[in-house]
Amino acid sequence: MATEISAVQAPAVQAPVVPQTRGVPALLLKLRALIALAVVVAFFSVAAPNFLSASNFLIMFKHIAITAILAIGMTYVILTGGIDLSVGSIAGLGGMAAGTLILNGVTLQPLGVVVYPGVPLVIAIVLLLGGFAGFLNGVLVARFRVAPFIATLGMLYVARGAALLLSDGATFPNLVGRTGLGNEGFPWLGSASVLGLPVTVLLLAALALLAGFVARDTPFGRWVYAVGGNERAALLSGVRVDRVKIAVYVISGVCAALVGMIVASELVAAHPASGETFELSAIAAVVLGGASLSGGRGSVGGALIGACVIGVLGDGLVMMGVSEFWQMVIKGLVIIAAVVLDQLQGRLTAAGRA
Repeated sequence: MATEISAVQAPAVQAPVVPQTRGVPALLLKLRALIALAVVVAFFSVAAPNFLSASNFLIMFKHIAITAILAIGMTYVILTGGIDLSVGSIAGLGGMAAGTLILNGVTLQPLGVVVYPGVPLVIAIVLLLGGFAGFLNGVLVARFRVAPFIATLGMLYVARGAALLLSDGATFPNLVGRTGLGNEGFPWLGSASVLGLPVTVLLLAALALLAGFVARDTPFGRWVYAVGGNERAALLSGVRVDRVKIAVYVISGVCAALVGMIVASELVAAHPASGETFELSAIAAVVLGGASLSGGRGSVGGALIGACVIGVLGDGLVMMGVSEFWQMVIKGLVIIAAVVLDQLQGRLTAAGRA
């Protein structure tokens, strides 16, 4: 008699084993993020004055943390074979939502009062908002079978429009709160330091450890790899593929909302255009770190190294005085190179399988 698999007793699914290619080209492709990081650090150490100073490294780490947090969420999405183009807009919406909660509070119409939540509650509300936006992305992709590119592109416009509507396109300035309202302390998130390290960097470290553990050592992580490696096989093995897809987009949305608050906190202001092109940096970091855009291959650690490459490149170009227009060209070339290398690694993997 056939036995029915319950949701609680679903079988453990191992991540698909990717055949290992051999030879120097395969090794170079596998280590491409580390090689790229070493090259850009060596170049800017010579070409950019004060690049190796302690103060510059602290600033650079804060910039890297923003891309890296987005890349952590994006890694989970890409591991399932998806893509999330909405993270930049969700980040902008998260900053604006925090701004309106701090400056304008929440109006309770039936009671005729305005409630100003404290900073911890503001953070919780904005994270929930980011998670909800990710949930909508996941439902569109998993339940309605909308292509991830189209679903998240639509959310990109929805979130950006919502951010603009919150202030009619204006900036929320001076997000320090007021003592009498009990909502002070928001700048701490993006500007404070603990033991000489920025809070942003410590947040990144905690998130990276948690995300790496979940991806590597939990059933959910194995399900994520399984869905990206072979969705049909994962479904037949008892994995609830739709739930896994929804979950990874929720994770990405929460990471994006956190980044939006960090940026607004650091600037002590929220602008509705904040976060533009963040999604491109996050995708480039993940692919540079060795993830496959077709899913099933990648790691949180690789994404962090890729984020370091993007961050060092951006800050180094600024220190050299390179114009913003050339910076866009160079970053675009980096993204193209990352995708080309991903395709080349995929061909070598296929050759190793043959």
